[in-house]
Amino acid sequence: MNAPDPFPGLDEIESRLARWLPSQRWFAAKTQPITSVRILLRHTLAVTEEVRAEHLVVEVELGDASRQVYQVPLGFRATVGHALSAWTLPAASVDRESGRDPDVAYDGLHDPEVIGRYAALLTGDIAAGPFGVHLVEDPVEPVPGVTDGSGHEEWPTRGRALGAEQSNTSVVLGETLLLKMFRRLAPGINPDVELHRALGEAHSAQVARLRAWLDVPLHGARATAAMAQDFEPNAADGWSMALGSVRDLLVEADLYAGELGTDFAAESRRIGSAVADVHASLADRLGSRRTPLADTVAAMRRRLDSALGTVPELADLAPSIRSVFDAAAEGSTSVQRIHGDLHLGQVLRTPERWLLIDFEGEPAKTLEQRRTPDSPLRDIAGMIRSFDYAAHYPLSSTDMNGTASQREFRAREWAQRNADAFTDGYAAAYGRDPRDALPLLRAYELDKAVYEAVYETHHRPRWVALPLAAIRRLLDGVD
Repeated sequence: MNAPDPFPGLDEIESRLARWLPSQRWFAAKTQPITSVRILLRHTLAVTEEVRAEHLVVEVELGDASRQVYQVPLGFRATVGHALSAWTLPAASVDRESGRDPDVAYDGLHDPEVIGRYAALLTGDIAAGPFGVHLVEDPVEPVPGVTDGSGHEEWPTRGRALGAEQSNTSVVLGETLLLKMFRRLAPGINPDVELHRALGEAHSAQVARLRAWLDVPLHGARATAAMAQDFEPNAADGWSMALGSVRDLLVEADLYAGELGTDFAAESRRIGSAVADVHASLADRLGSRRTPLADTVAAMRRRLDSALGTVPELADLAPSIRSVFDAAAEGSTSVQRIHGDLHLGQVLRTPERWLLIDFEGEPAKTLEQRRTPDSPLRDIAGMIRSFDYAAHYPLSSTDMNGTASQREFRAREWAQRNADAFTDGYAAAYGRDPRDALPLLRAYELDKAVYEAVYETHHRPRWVALPLAAIRRLLDGVD
């Protein structure tokens, strides 16, 4: 096979990216048209007989004049098979000088050959170029597969992409390490690296060990590009486990949630204990302080006002939501670094314990906002909302028994049982019951549900009824 042709021009790649980016799951500006794409960094990772691997950092200008920066690892091949065909960029114009079509460009994080180039950055097998490579030494728990303790030369160098595409892309290296590529960039350290590092130093058993991270230059500073941590091959995510329990309950016609063989409450209690451990460790390592609740509530009101422009169904509910916010505005509360976007999809059940993952915070927030201390009640409210989501999501299925009102009763019972178990586990481990601050907890739940309504409107419009119905239930339950 002939080696790939010389690099396509910047204008050609920028044009193709402008057509390709809006269709990517991790692209955050789907509601805005792209007015231009500009390549800020283009680094060659490898050129072989079969593939050329490049790392791109691109700045996207949007219709509202705002800008976002993304990482796009690209592979180029003369032809691609079925496994890569779904990840190709729009076709280029014919290369008239060579007399044949240019090479096919595609998302390189779905090609084991390209993935291997990023692994090689960590091992030092290829020049770092613009990348900063930061290795985390852990004499207590060395990198899996490295047995001599002398370094990282035995790290796995082959990988595969995980199936779920979210706001970032993760690949598994040798079934022992997880390499996460942060798609959207901002100057500064990513909270996922920052908090995993702090929790590792605290020897927390509730997170996978951070092993390394990469950064790249951006606007005169450094931006976190990727991180590597231990991979748990025999783990199940909390969302899938919870859905299984809910579906079993809804199929049964005459059992309460606690009578199910797949009752999830014991696991929910363990999750609560794990979250409490993480909160305590973060407060110990990174500190805490008091902040006026008036400031916290003012931010909630601003988010609600912004949401009204996206979710018109919130207009009739807004006065009642504001009343709940205002009821929580007296006094002060303790704030610290927290997870920031906690839900059942952010916890993994391993054979030994529950792990918390993805400490980046809510994707819609700026890096500065995601690094700002907040009340632990935000994480607790996020998990309570997730139990409610899991309970109500399957209700539309046609294979569930009972009338609509019976299914609704059973969903609410499951959600409340597991929310109670979660907060019981948290209170036992932390020494303080989050329900003692119920007005503030309810405000955080509503704030989260408003965020969910905006998110679903943008990304999954068919789901928007779930948070809207939850807001109504929450308001009905306010004394």
